[in-house]
Amino acid sequence: MISCTHSVAFAGIDVLKISIEVQITKGLPSFTIVGLGDKAIAESRERVRAALHAIGLSLPANHITVNMAPADVVKEGTHYDLPIAIALMGAMGILEPDTIFNYLMLGELGLDGTIRPVSGILPASMAATGANMGFVCPFEQGPEALWSGNRLILAPKNLLDLMNHLKGQQILPEPTPLPEKPLNTFSIDMKDIKGQERAKRALEIAAVGGHNMLMIGPPGSGKSMLAARLPTILPPLSAPEMLELSKIHSVAGLLKDGQLITSRPFRAPHYNASTPAMVGGGLKAKPGEISLAHRGVLFLDELPEFSRQTLEALRQPIETGEVSVARANSHITYPARFQFIAAMNPCRCGYLGVPGHECSRAPRCAEEYQSKVSGPLLDRIDIQIEVPLISPWELGSLSTGEDSATILDRVMQARAFQKDRFKNLPITTNAEADGRILEQIAQLSDEARNLLIRTAEQLHLSGRGFHRMIRVARTIADMDQTETILPIHMEEALSFKKSTTKGEL
Repeated sequence: MISCTHSVAFAGIDVLKISIEVQITKGLPSFTIVGLGDKAIAESRERVRAALHAIGLSLPANHITVNMAPADVVKEGTHYDLPIAIALMGAMGILEPDTIFNYLMLGELGLDGTIRPVSGILPASMAATGANMGFVCPFEQGPEALWSGNRLILAPKNLLDLMNHLKGQQILPEPTPLPEKPLNTFSIDMKDIKGQERAKRALEIAAVGGHNMLMIGPPGSGKSMLAARLPTILPPLSAPEMLELSKIHSVAGLLKDGQLITSRPFRAPHYNASTPAMVGGGLKAKPGEISLAHRGVLFLDELPEFSRQTLEALRQPIETGEVSVARANSHITYPARFQFIAAMNPCRCGYLGVPGHECSRAPRCAEEYQSKVSGPLLDRIDIQIEVPLISPWELGSLSTGEDSATILDRVMQARAFQKDRFKNLPITTNAEADGRILEQIAQLSDEARNLLIRTAEQLHLSGRGFHRMIRVARTIADMDQTETILPIHMEEALSFKKSTTKGEL
């Protein structure tokens, strides 16, 4: 007799249903798992054997074969322990095969029979809901599974409780939903920043249009403070965005306490981060920093200090909004629609142009330092500004500026102005518009068009740089609630093109 349960294999945030088939036949005692499993699955034999022994069961002295179908799909992880153990119970006649067939199960087994948390509960539970199947997960992750809307979720603490429930000898309590976290609760605010009105204006434009942004200035000018406060003026996540973002964090094992991600993420990896850590990959092809920043902000401080290979790996995700992790036998795609914010010093010493502070090698040191960031990468950054130092006299005399709530209100008004325009288009912000779509949404006055063409000729703008200026001008016009891009909008957009960088190659 063959007993069967189901689990999942992960391909990014997508899941593939895996059938766990167990057959016990006469022959020399053995326990074989087939189906292209990794080392963790091979070791599950001992965990399953010990867990069954802990609840008073012993494996029969026969030939036991566990097949994980489809057999040509790579399976990784310890979450197959639980379905293997339950399928074994079905093959041993302890559980009725019909009672376990329509469940999708995930869980790692301890040697004492406890069921331990695993990653990927939310997307797996959503897959079970879509397939009209019940779902079994560890007790601690029951609240996370509830977000899928599945009406048949079992969250046992140990293998014995689950076995008794499936045999009808006890009833497992339903998982308890957790209260929703409040939206956009921040301990920082834009009013913390004194001065830097131009940089604040650029940050507001970036928030309205979803534009990438580069800040160049000496140490202590406030670049990191500005970047950290961008999420405080971004619109709240929609319900579909919360689910999508939470699925990514669930696969990465970072969804804490069974709560959905309700605020836009802000990821700020150190400059020694490796390329797999940034774009995803590694042993189990986990999502990287750019996917964890999906629908949020990826901030790279000290941009030239990142390795050239890591920075160049960002070019394709910035352009397409997704990243493909190539492996020997598969390709895994993660979403990566993030807002790229970077900061850098103008040179290695950091004080280029500051009287009494710049080094003796200026301006050559600036050319060498900035050349570490390639032109094609800079060409994908819509807004590039200088952030000067604020003098102690200004810091002492300036009052606090606008708070985040006031700026967010303007951002939301501008986003509402864009909403009807994007209703039938596959984009949500101006930063995503390019080519035909950009021509459709950006109506330039004759004066604005002539100004752009003259400036493009003077600065030798690339095609991408030309479109970049139109996108930024479109956002500024949206902030003025104007359908036509006027010269004043184009002039401000062109002011965010920093000619000293090498963005136009």
